[in-house]
Amino acid sequence: MKALVLHGDYDIRVEDRPVPSPGPSDVVVAVIATGICGSDFHGYSGENGRRPPGQIMGHETVGRIQSVGSAVTGLDVGQLVTINPMMVCGSCDVCLAGRGQWCGRRVVLGVTPEPPAAFADLVAVPATNIVVLPESMPAELGALVEPMAVGYHAVRRGGIAADDRVLVIGGGPIGQACLMAARREGVTAVAVSDISPSRRALCARLGANVIDPIESDLATATAEALGGPATLVVDAVGISRTLEDAFAASGLGARIVLVGMGAPRVELPAYAVSTEERTLVGSFTYTAEEFAATAAWVGTVPEGIEALIDGRVGWDGAPKSFDDLARGRTSASKILVFPQGPPATEAGS
Repeated sequence: MKALVLHGDYDIRVEDRPVPSPGPSDVVVAVIATGICGSDFHGYSGENGRRPPGQIMGHETVGRIQSVGSAVTGLDVGQLVTINPMMVCGSCDVCLAGRGQWCGRRVVLGVTPEPPAAFADLVAVPATNIVVLPESMPAELGALVEPMAVGYHAVRRGGIAADDRVLVIGGGPIGQACLMAARREGVTAVAVSDISPSRRALCARLGANVIDPIESDLATATAEALGGPATLVVDAVGISRTLEDAFAASGLGARIVLVGMGAPRVELPAYAVSTEERTLVGSFTYTAEEFAATAAWVGTVPEGIEALIDGRVGWDGAPKSFDDLARGRTSASKILVFPQGPPATEAGS
């Protein structure tokens, strides 16, 4: 089979790799499409130090079951599925409490070096990580379930309520997911701040008030857009400057969720946390329940979700897409890699 193999910084190649065989409790999925995540192309560039040479990445994926292990029940060959990348022990206290994302033995498909992940023709995973999708949906949207689940978990970590005034800092794929999650939770007052005109335009199409933080004072613009300071801020960038902006644009008692990982270390205005009683929380992945609920929601094809995919390539275009994203040469937010080639009507998009 073909797979996209990382060889080092700015070096990724399509190569032949062994065909995976399912263990007794595993499923082999024939990949339809896998999304290039920001963590993938930052791994490609070496910026985040979290992707070693030899790794096959890819965790935002959709496909059809090709084969099942001897002990697998309830799943059939040919079903349209997505994969929850969070592989956990299932038996520790946090797993039993439904918080598997905190499992000390977790393995995140496509993030950890093993097992080989979804930038491949085929990928083998435990059957417990398979989530079946409705046949009525456009299959490629299944590759959006994982990032949408990240956004959903982030707003829930912030204790979102329908009457919140929500500011999302960063209008890239995760910021878009947070915006859609806020709307999914019934919030109407949502603003997104981003320096990119194309990302602001897309977020406006998704129903957000959009702010250019270069042209506007973010605190003033947020209050004008939302009718007051933000009560919940989701930082989908994750650097010192954006955290500073989050505090400046929010009011006393606000909650700030850090889901972006733009820098390994950040500075915090400590007095703004303590004296103004703000809450700062981290967010990384999602619970299994949140992932499954998000898959069901994506299966309904929510308004605007199809606009989130703005690039489609086959194996021949995958290395260049990684390089373009890593070097900032493209305005695309979400590029999907199709092992069998992109849909004919979308070829070249």
